[in-house]
Amino acid sequence: MSKITEIVAELAAPAIAAAGCELWDVEYVREGGEWFLRLYLDKEGGVDIMDCEAVSRTVSDLLDEADPIEGSYTFEVSSAGAERALKRPGDFERFMGSPVLVKLYKAQNGRKEFPGYLAGYADGTVTITMGKEQLTFPKEAVALCRLRIEF
Repeated sequence: MSKITEIVAELAAPAIAAAGCELWDVEYVREGGEWFLRLYLDKEGGVDIMDCEAVSRTVSDLLDEADPIEGSYTFEVSSAGAERALKRPGDFERFMGSPVLVKLYKAQNGRKEFPGYLAGYADGTVTITMGKEQLTFPKEAVALCRLRIEF
């Protein structure tokens, strides 16, 4: 059986495309004793509240009709955000050279967070350039890699 996130992604894809957006991610998580289903959208030039509203209304109706989730949940639609997490190989390819923040599960050289520029990605291993230094983190060490905004 497919995961709920995969079912919802497939169900929502046409509505998201019709709104001129692309699906960045789907989350189905339990927080504070309640379930949340979240769609994260992306669009050239940025996602606005009208995009989120249009997708939310359409996909909510589709979810009510298909009823792929047992029990109650809160449905949310939002932008992937400027400091979005990179998860899939295509995400890393798309943002190669961009400023990122790598967070590790365990400290390395006394720290768990490494800001730098995405320099490579292969089979889950992330390489960044930090100043004149190049650092490589194996997949099992990386808790999160997300885009980073520089001011």
